[in-house]
Amino acid sequence: MNLEQSLRTEIQKAVTALFNQSVDQLQLQPTNIEFEGSHTLVCFPLTKISKKNPEETARVVGEYLQTHSGLVSKFNVVKGFLNLSISDSVWVKVFEAIYSDVSFGIAKQLGKEIMVEYSSPNTNKPLHLGHLRNNFLGYSVAEIYKALGYTVHKVQIINDRGIHICKSMAAWKLFGKGETPESSGLKGDKLVGKYYVEFDRAYKGQCKELEAQGVVKEEAEKQAPIMKLAVQMLQQWEQKDKEILTLWNNMNGWVYAGFDTTYKRMGVDFEKLYYESNTYLLGKKEVLRGVEQGVFFKKEDGSVWVDLTTEGLDQKVLLRSDGTSVYMTQDIGTAILRFRDFPKIEGQVYTVGNEQEYHFKVLFLILGKLGYEWAKKCYHLSYGMVDLPTGKMKSREGTVVDADELMDEMVEEAAKQTRELGKIDEMTEQEVNDLAEMIGLGALKFFLLKVDPKKRMMFDPAESIQLQGHTGPFIQYTHARIKSILRKAESLNINPEVGDLKNLKSLEPSEREVIFKINQYTNKLQEAAREYSPAIVANYAYELAKEYNQFYQTIPIFNESDPAKLKFRIAFSQVTANTIQRAMALLGIRVPDKM
Repeated sequence: MNLEQSLRTEIQKAVTALFNQSVDQLQLQPTNIEFEGSHTLVCFPLTKISKKNPEETARVVGEYLQTHSGLVSKFNVVKGFLNLSISDSVWVKVFEAIYSDVSFGIAKQLGKEIMVEYSSPNTNKPLHLGHLRNNFLGYSVAEIYKALGYTVHKVQIINDRGIHICKSMAAWKLFGKGETPESSGLKGDKLVGKYYVEFDRAYKGQCKELEAQGVVKEEAEKQAPIMKLAVQMLQQWEQKDKEILTLWNNMNGWVYAGFDTTYKRMGVDFEKLYYESNTYLLGKKEVLRGVEQGVFFKKEDGSVWVDLTTEGLDQKVLLRSDGTSVYMTQDIGTAILRFRDFPKIEGQVYTVGNEQEYHFKVLFLILGKLGYEWAKKCYHLSYGMVDLPTGKMKSREGTVVDADELMDEMVEEAAKQTRELGKIDEMTEQEVNDLAEMIGLGALKFFLLKVDPKKRMMFDPAESIQLQGHTGPFIQYTHARIKSILRKAESLNINPEVGDLKNLKSLEPSEREVIFKINQYTNKLQEAAREYSPAIVANYAYELAKEYNQFYQTIPIFNESDPAKLKFRIAFSQVTANTIQRAMALLGIRVPDKM
């Protein structure tokens, strides 16, 4: 049964009977934790038709519901808020409906499509901690929409051109001596990242030398030989110089192979990859069309600009004076190409850090000015930076928190804790390793996803791996505990059932709380989709696990003498485990059967 819908219907009946007037809109919300009840009716809007103060309105509605509805067992009033306690017999019916629904939490296909972009790295360095938050956020948002019945297209744009990759190419040409991933033993992305750091080291040194010779700083930064080489390479690339293209293809190929290994371990996937080297030309074409139509304008030096001052922004360059494109040019082309490739999508979500908020405001305005109505369907999923106790990451200085290394460390710590707990005697070495991978990456993902995406966050590896507290391992351990209970029930030939509970008069408070939490699952998914926030699902999974643990601590399941109640509690545990597993899967987190 749909409890919220039934409750709304009964409240509407009560209002009509009491005040002789119908009401369409009701403010019904979860009860604050400090008050008794599960659902709260906000009664302030009803005073217009009740002709009573909010508190009196709440009281008479509560009395009517308690007497006539069959849903409400008791109520309490706090000012104009009516807190309702649902009858145990109703909670049993709610649970029966959930238990009998084999597709609970899995929506039917809606015939709607959405696109989610995430990762979108530069090809001059390995993936780092910030990319982990990006990938986990984008992947999870995509999975949440899939669970709600959408066809989801997971994509990324590879920033494979521009001065950044040319910097790594210049350093490799000067210092590489033909080094390859095979000859160095390094992952390809690590090798290219090494030369990005080498470029910065050499560049700074050359700038200092020029400044010592009396060259002003700004001019030294332009005249440094290694920078001039990188700029020359970019120009040669755009002119399709064969030697430069070969080097560019080779080094990008090394990076892609490295990225693929990291993505596989992260557990993320993509349906389609877009490359800046393929989309920037379409962007340039659209910009030139905009000039012809008077949407954009040229300056005397030949550069192309858009004027957004009437929108409260400023002027933005779209093509440089030498005709080369900027990031905005590429993003214009990419957006257009995606809507051509997938014309049915109802929205495009860009998972990109909040330092790019201005960029996306400009992008969406430009697309609208070019006449694309679907620009209104584009959304920037902006997220805050991830800090460590050691401070902000600086990739060009080689102090980046490497994604591969961080995942290694998390899994190693999980393995250490697993062995120390000593619950692995019956596991093979492969099973132990798989469990450590599951716990380590689960801890990492959960910690990065439990915080609202908009907020900047501090990642604490030591805290994230704890078995107790607001962590992924706590939820994983709860799931493993329930699976142990289900195995014991199976060994005792106790089959989960709910059919014998029609005459059940009462539930334990902890049972009531868990059923309430399970019943919230679909609403939480819808809320997470509306807010583009996997944190809502993460915190839901934690609250459900916490409530089940409260039940487990207070109710000795196998000491129950009533066979019907015992079977109910096994069914109740089974549904809890299934719901935890589904919620965690939407975060990209696996849950173990043993731990």
